[in-house]
Amino acid sequence: MKNLMLAVAPAALAANLAMADGHLAFAPGEGPFSWDAYNAWSEDAPDLSGQTVTVFGPWLAPENEYFQNALAYFEAATGAKAIYTGSDSFEQQIVIDAEAGSAPNIAVFPQPGLAAVMASKGQLYPLPEGMGDWVANNYAAGQSWVDLGTYADANGADQAYGFFYNVNVKSLVWYSPENFEDAGYDVPGSMEELKALTEQIVADGEVPWCIGLGSGAATGWPATDWVEDLMLRTQPTDVYDAWTTNDIPFDDPRVVAAIEEFGWFARDDAKVAGGAGAVGTTDFRDSPKGLFTSPPQCYMHRQASFVPAFFPEDVEFGVDTDFFYMPSYKSKDLGNPVLGGGTLMAITDPSDATSALMDFFKQPLAHEIMMAQTGFLTPHNGVNLDAYKDDTLRGLGEILLGATTFRFDGSDLMPGGVGAGSFWTGMVDYSAGTKTAAETATAIQESWDALR
Repeated sequence: MKNLMLAVAPAALAANLAMADGHLAFAPGEGPFSWDAYNAWSEDAPDLSGQTVTVFGPWLAPENEYFQNALAYFEAATGAKAIYTGSDSFEQQIVIDAEAGSAPNIAVFPQPGLAAVMASKGQLYPLPEGMGDWVANNYAAGQSWVDLGTYADANGADQAYGFFYNVNVKSLVWYSPENFEDAGYDVPGSMEELKALTEQIVADGEVPWCIGLGSGAATGWPATDWVEDLMLRTQPTDVYDAWTTNDIPFDDPRVVAAIEEFGWFARDDAKVAGGAGAVGTTDFRDSPKGLFTSPPQCYMHRQASFVPAFFPEDVEFGVDTDFFYMPSYKSKDLGNPVLGGGTLMAITDPSDATSALMDFFKQPLAHEIMMAQTGFLTPHNGVNLDAYKDDTLRGLGEILLGATTFRFDGSDLMPGGVGAGSFWTGMVDYSAGTKTAAETATAIQESWDALR
């Protein structure tokens, strides 16, 4: 459930699509696209007529069509044929194909774990020379993206393998602008201000937060997102990284403190709709609905970019709902970390056409064509934000560009028995008040030890 993406209806775009040369979705020279940069790249692009580059990934309709629209501009510049194939069994099939020696030129991984495993087996090839440095200099929080795409090869040496293309944002707080305006509340710019706002809403006799952890067999995962965001806001990224690999134990005082920070919000009856006892039993899909009742049951809800799928149908963005970045602590000087996820391109069968396509993905246009069609987000500093198909996506893109560090969902990086097991259940116990933060962290660490 944690990797759900904000759904975007394709029909709204159809009327705006222009056709040029029979296959380009947006007419060259028109719209909010970086045509000058693309034209300059196109002039120097190699002639690859007769060559084919294949891409295999998890995107199905309609995203596969949107991606093929972006690839068309590579084809127009080089004469090569670029073919994308999507599968809902990608993660199983790419392993089979690689082991059989029939891998595509490029694989699109939904998260780094499998890519790292395949790199360690010698089944991936490093990015073209200099591409890692390009990412560091041209992506917001660039070094984070380099680190997330760097894995050990078959000899144990670190290599840059992954190029991130389409990411998502989890560090969001949703609210009703109308409710804020009526109550005289301002969007907080720091964690200190967010806490002060929480206390002010309580003092005004209202309830600041809606929080729900219910998700069937996956109950508890929303609390792990909270803890991950709070770890990034209370500790340097090297501590966060060490936590996700258990190089520091789960019951380290720094981790316990982050769990207690979540408890400051979630274990106080006055701060949560329904009281603290309802946190563990309220379904995460129902939880945000309290923002839209009259009078409001709550004023804020922390959740990722997919959550509008569970808002009432008549909710209008920018009027009935909006979001702000879950702020960092001004006093801790840890920058603006963002928690999220994303898909990465990696080379599984190199060729001249493959290298040229990877070079094309550096072009702002390669991102902007996707931005204009679907819920595609990018940390590329060179894109025109006006290319985003709506204000909501533009706002998410601005958060990405304002990030100083980016990290993947920590529980997704942990062993399944922990990240999709004891961490989930432990946070339910903690939210219910049956265990302290220290007891919760110790129990999770013991479960991790038992997996060794």
